[in-house]
Amino acid sequence: MNYQQMKHAYLTGWHTWNVRSVLSHVHMPDGLALNLALKEYADGHYLKETLIGRFDESRTPVETAFPGAHAFDDSYTEMTVRWCGMEVKVESTVTDDELVLLVTPVTQQVRPAMLVLEGGYLWGRPGWVERIGEGLIAHGAARDTSVYTTGVSMTDLNIPVQTAFLSVVLDGPVVFSTGKPVSLTQAQALITGRKIAHEAEAARRFGDLSSMYLAMESALSWDTLYDAKGDRVISPVSRLWSITHGGYVLFCWDNFFAGFMASLGSKELSYSNLREILREQTPEGFVPNFACATGQVSADRSQPPVGSAMLLETCRIFSDNWLAEEMYPGLLRWNRWFADHRMNPDGTLSWGSDPIPVLYGNRWEKEGVHCTYGAALESGLDNSPMYDDIPFDPDTHRLRLADVGLTGLYILDCRSLIRLAQQTGHQDDIPALEAQLSKAEAGLETLWDEESGFYYNRRTDTGAFSRRISPTHFYALFSRNVTPERQRRMADEHYYNPDEFYGDWMLPSIARNDPAFPEQEYWRGRAWAPLNFLVYLALCGTELNDVRRDLAGKSASLFLKEWNQHRHVHENYNSITGEGCDSGNSDRFYHWGALLCLIALAEAGHLPGMGEL
Repeated sequence: MNYQQMKHAYLTGWHTWNVRSVLSHVHMPDGLALNLALKEYADGHYLKETLIGRFDESRTPVETAFPGAHAFDDSYTEMTVRWCGMEVKVESTVTDDELVLLVTPVTQQVRPAMLVLEGGYLWGRPGWVERIGEGLIAHGAARDTSVYTTGVSMTDLNIPVQTAFLSVVLDGPVVFSTGKPVSLTQAQALITGRKIAHEAEAARRFGDLSSMYLAMESALSWDTLYDAKGDRVISPVSRLWSITHGGYVLFCWDNFFAGFMASLGSKELSYSNLREILREQTPEGFVPNFACATGQVSADRSQPPVGSAMLLETCRIFSDNWLAEEMYPGLLRWNRWFADHRMNPDGTLSWGSDPIPVLYGNRWEKEGVHCTYGAALESGLDNSPMYDDIPFDPDTHRLRLADVGLTGLYILDCRSLIRLAQQTGHQDDIPALEAQLSKAEAGLETLWDEESGFYYNRRTDTGAFSRRISPTHFYALFSRNVTPERQRRMADEHYYNPDEFYGDWMLPSIARNDPAFPEQEYWRGRAWAPLNFLVYLALCGTELNDVRRDLAGKSASLFLKEWNQHRHVHENYNSITGEGCDSGNSDRFYHWGALLCLIALAEAGHLPGMGEL
């Protein structure tokens, strides 16, 4: 099976009903959408679209969505919504290409709300929906779909609907079904059975850590969407980010991580995310920091080169190579771009940002381009204190800072590509890759400070070490030239050092003794799942088993604090309190937060061989 065959099967076969937004379900083959909405009668507000993590300061009440399970194959989904003093649970399942929705009010206002199901066809697909009696009939190009409900009809024309709809009183559980009528008793039995089966399968595979897997699956599935323009299924970091970028935004390292995370439950979604983010590769050869639905990409900069490693780890799980054969040439081009544009003569690498023309008039074509901030954006650590006072070299288009983190990631990229070249029959590329690997490893050694027992970033203009440190300095452990003695010193003198990284909530994105740490604002001190994950991945190739176990436990604790309380998967967390909701710059359902779950699953043995090169 090639990618096109897999994508066709994914979109038109078993994955027939996809969740477009929290309460909107779409029949993928023909684009029929069934959207649930609510009208309350205390003040007359209407909730047309529900989103996870939305908040604002307007007078309009904002919903609070609590994501439950969301099976990769849509066999069971659960979402609880609190809004205007009411709480409603929505569950779904798909059987024989037909959808069953069960809507259960948990708490209500004095006067029950009205529940609305509106139908329509998306993406310009042919079809129309009409109401006949107490049901809907959707007329598509390939089939007609009947929609039934157990609800009692309720009339209120003062609602913002554009197409045919059903409106019922929400004074008890309500069923909507396609294809045939389904009674409340039947729906409850069917959905309860699917929920039990889903949880049982997760328990069979992951035992006591099944809840961690289900949380990771939920994070990815609720954020997954269909891009009609590209005819592809992708998992942007969150739906809130997608709304503000014209329909979707893909970030480089974020989506490579998403591809690997999905490999534990859905080969189709895993391969789709890995392939589609690489397809955003620019003519110059790099995978951009971001790519939006508007067509804009960050033409001046890339992001951390983790694609080869994530593809290699995914291929390890599925034991096949056809996606690796397709992606290998693009990943090799990206590796060579880093060597040509970001490598210093001594083999170290520096983050950069190239000059570009303004084509869209977007903020990010003018702000943070060909300057220190643009180079910091390429690192992925946008406002990291490590780069506050580092000058930018306009001739090389790079920071005047040899970066331990980038050098370590480039070493990982070279080593991963060598393995991929072996697996895909590109042996002729290996000598050049080995030469680049050796050069980068030699460069990394110039960043070691024997007195402090650590690898430090070094100014390329003055030769002085920069003492502002983050978890990226542990990426040096991707080099096999770091001796066991040095590994131990890095662990004992820095990882376990409470003045630098150690604490109840970790890893902080800047050392705890850094002047910027108390700010706890974005990359200025907060804990981030991708940092934990990449440090854990680096530890997998060392003898620091105690550090690896400790980091896995700390990562699980960090994730579960907000997940158990709010069902949030945060973009970042406070490394003093462990909270995520304390900052407006922490998206509440950002899928890479679930990398914390992946670490716990890997440490428990569910990803054998991870990090072995």
